[in-house]
Amino acid sequence: MIRCLIVDDEQPALDILKYYIGQTPLLQLAASTTNPLEALSILTAQKIDLVFLDIQMPELSGIDLARALQGKTRVILTTAYSEFAMDGYELDVVDYLLKPIRLPRFLTAVQKAAAILQSSAPATDLEQPGEDYLFVKTESKGKLIRITLAEIDYIEGRKNYVAFHTGGRKILVYASMKEIEDRLPSSRFLRIHKSFIIALDRISGIEGNRVLLKGITAEIVTGDNYRQELMKIVKDKMI
Repeated sequence: MIRCLIVDDEQPALDILKYYIGQTPLLQLAASTTNPLEALSILTAQKIDLVFLDIQMPELSGIDLARALQGKTRVILTTAYSEFAMDGYELDVVDYLLKPIRLPRFLTAVQKAAAILQSSAPATDLEQPGEDYLFVKTESKGKLIRITLAEIDYIEGRKNYVAFHTGGRKILVYASMKEIEDRLPSSRFLRIHKSFIIALDRISGIEGNRVLLKGITAEIVTGDNYRQELMKIVKDKMI
């Protein structure tokens, strides 16, 4: 769960971000404020993973507040003015959202933040069995689903979607195979075809160019460009 703080001196903007966070399962709203000085106190007293930070505010601008944080928490800047984008780049913020903020763009920024936070977490936390997972965007607008990696049998590429197959359940996700491949640990998953990524611990056998998975009757084949890597893994286990 990503603990969030909203800092925005305009109540309508603050309210829409509250609503979006409430609709996003991996986010938890820890606090919100219209006062940037109060935000500093909150950040000192609480563990905050991600700040949605307005730029133009009285007393202390969002840019000044982001500098004061010195990278101690991740920041997504929110503003109605695109000319501040360079400041955000220099501060290494997660993303830069232009108002009025739309939900799909909000979710894209959240996914970027989740990826950064996950990659910076201690390795021991990520390697604990059964506790590593992904949040994926589904066909339903604004809906995210948590998928535990240990549940995945294989992933199938479609035109504009991929399908996660988990214990007889199929979850359609708006993403590319490349995006999914880059997010999965290579020690546990392997792309064997332009349309298939498999969980290595599900392999029960190989027949020619077919890969047999435990409990799976679907036809899963290897592509010529991927077969060499699969056979290298197989040979390492062959007796």
